[in-house]
Formats: sequence, C-alpha cells, structure tokens
Amino acid sequence: MRIEAMAVEFPEVSGHPNRLPFAGVLTLVDVASDKAPSGARGHKVILTRAAAEAALPSLLGMAVDFKAGWDGHDARQKCGIITAAEVDGKELRVSGYLFARDFSEMVTEMRAHGEEALGMSYELADAHVVDMRASVWTLSKATFTGAAILLRAKAAYKSTSFRLEAEGERRCRTPLRAGRRMRSARESRFLHQAIASQPLRSR
Repeated sequence: MRIEAMAVEFPEVSGHPNRLPFAGVLTLVDVASDKAPSGARGHKVILTRAAAEAALPSLLGMAVDFKAGWDGHDARQKCGIITAAEVDGKELRVSGYLFARDFSEMVTEMRAHGEEALGMSYELADAHVVDMRASVWTLSKATFTGAAILLRAKAAYKSTSFRLEAEGERRCRTPLRAGRRMRSARESRFLHQAIASQPLRSR
C-alpha cells in the first residue's frame, strides 16, 4: 500500500477552546463518484490518484465550511482549517481543527447527527478533464480550494466520512512537515481541457 502525506505542524495548546480536532475521508481516488458533482454538467467524475497526490499541498491551510441544513457548500461559513492530508489506498484523508467556540451551535448539531451521518465534499478550481466528451469525466489535474462538511447522503461520494476527535488523538497516519517534496505526478500525454463554467464541488 502506498501512502502520500503532507501536514502543517501547529504548536500544542492544551484545552484550547476554539480548536476542536476533526478527521475525515474527503473523497476517493481512481473511483467514479456516486453522482455528478456540482459544476460537472451532469457527469460523474474520477479524481486520479496522481492528480490527488499532486494537489495535496493545495489542501493545507484551506478552510472547511458548512451550510445550514447540511446539504451543500457555503464558502461564507468557514468553520475550520485543514492541517494534514494523505492519500491512503483509495481514500484521500484530511484532518484539522474546527473553530468550536466561534461555531458552538454547529458543533452541537454535528454531535446530534452522529459520525455515521456526516461526510465531506471537496471544492476544486483549475480542474482539467482528459476527455469532456466522456460520460464519466476523469480529472487529471486540480487545485483544492476547500471542503464542506455535510450529510454523507448529500455528497457526490457516499463513502466519505467526518468525525470529531478528542484532543491529542492521532489523525492522518503519516504526516510530513510542510515543504517536504512530494512525489510528482506523471505528466499526461493527453491535451487537457479546463472546466471553465464554475468551481467543481463534490456534491
């Protein structure tokens, strides 16, 4: 099993009231989505492993957001930050912190829904499709601009997950210091075409 990982190290602050750890599966790689993401013009999508690994650095420091009703994205409701990301097998896992004091009602709702109900959805920009005429779009390149926490049933990938963690609990399994060189993605021989309509969101 191959693992690619990257993380930003934050100093430990015991009992910080506004820093609640979380971990989740943001998406799957080399697997078609269960339904078409927003911005994909009705096409299911496949995010290749190479594209996901190359884009890992763009996830660090990006915000997580939520929408009232837990059924989509709201970039104005940035409730936390991603500090680590890894591709482990077919899963792209992330971890970070929620601003628990600033969004105390949101945290209460999360706990009421329970871990089994919640999932995640990525937000992309500069996504490139190998063949826009294909019934399933293969993304060969992308930049992560954030992620949303939502009901798992509303996500384009039904196998995503999200959970709150106790302070000090181990999150992404193999974090590396930010800035460590990642394995570069192999250049595709296809002429890539950009999705120009709108940012791609996996819900």
